[in-house]
Amino acid sequence: MKTHVANDKLTNLIEFVEEKGVDVKSIIKSLKELREAALAEQDPLVTKVLRLSYEYLEENKSFDVEAQYEEDEEGNEYPVEMESKDNLLYLLNLLVKADHKINREEIKDYRTALKADLY
Repeated sequence: MKTHVANDKLTNLIEFVEEKGVDVKSIIKSLKELREAALAEQDPLVTKVLRLSYEYLEENKSFDVEAQYEEDEEGNEYPVEMESKDNLLYLLNLLVKADHKINREEIKDYRTALKADLY
């Protein structure tokens, strides 16, 4: 996120999730507010992943998205098992510096995984 206001909202959401866990109703409200900020920043990737994230939370009441993978010595990929809270925190922390090249790639992975799970 680019603006100071958006980053403050994002930081507050991260602190909330760290403290309270995945309180779906509160998190969805915050994600919708962040989506509005992403729209104003004209960042379609962040806008989309925020929308997909709150839709996923509405549907599943958790954030068990398999978007992170690790590779073994033979090059086989396996999903990283993460708790719902940690998974959501990981995505939110990627969004803090959404314009960083590596973060954008991982945000795209989340977008792909969310779309696959939802549609």
